[in-house]
Amino acid sequence: MAKSTVSKLVPKVPPLPGVPGATKRQQYSASTKRTLVEVAEELFTANGYASTSLDAIVAGAQVTKGALYHHFSGKQALFEAVFEKVESSTARAIQQEMKGVKDPWEKALTGLRSFLAAVQASSYRRIVIQDGPAVLGYERYREKEERSAFAVVQDIVRTVLTAGGHDVDEAMVGTFAQIFFGALSSAGEAVSGATDTTAAAERVETAIGFILAGIQSLADRGVALDGETSAGSLRRTLGALGQEG
Repeated sequence: MAKSTVSKLVPKVPPLPGVPGATKRQQYSASTKRTLVEVAEELFTANGYASTSLDAIVAGAQVTKGALYHHFSGKQALFEAVFEKVESSTARAIQQEMKGVKDPWEKALTGLRSFLAAVQASSYRRIVIQDGPAVLGYERYREKEERSAFAVVQDIVRTVLTAGGHDVDEAMVGTFAQIFFGALSSAGEAVSGATDTTAAAERVETAIGFILAGIQSLADRGVALDGETSAGSLRRTLGALGQEG
């Protein structure tokens, strides 16, 4: 058969998005890796890390184990890729929900509601909250969480703290962000493990809403939330506000 005839029978594979000039081999390799991660996410979500075998993953992806080991050193490395996918997609979803919200306080509440919705999703609950710490180890787990979720929390905190027109140094922004991030992580675990996740999420939203309302009240009254504000002066300010009420 002539070469020109053969070429007509072979369908043209479109180049990978964002990778101009990618060869068919590169496209196939990237497609295989993506499929492995997607199948692994489904199985890890449904069965958990311990009960999911590599045999089940390659069977679901319709590839060989050799193909899996070409991309990942083993089951834990594949789980790590799945973890990153779930975390990054969740962070993007939260940012998308907050996009266009001008009011800083409403932006914070929108981000909180989006986060609480995410922790109720089966993939996030199983992969990030339940299996993540045990499979990755606490330090690795926190490191990966902070690369995605912490950046979103930091953005929200910066917006809220500067809402009153105050200049807040980065050290204070970082301190507030760490506190809120820790609180949200703990709250996420509580909501995920609750019998009634909807009710648990509503309680968390109410509690954090009270905290945000307190910060908003201080900001509206011109109280500078920075490193120069001592705990003593803040207590006196709060006492004065109480007497006014």
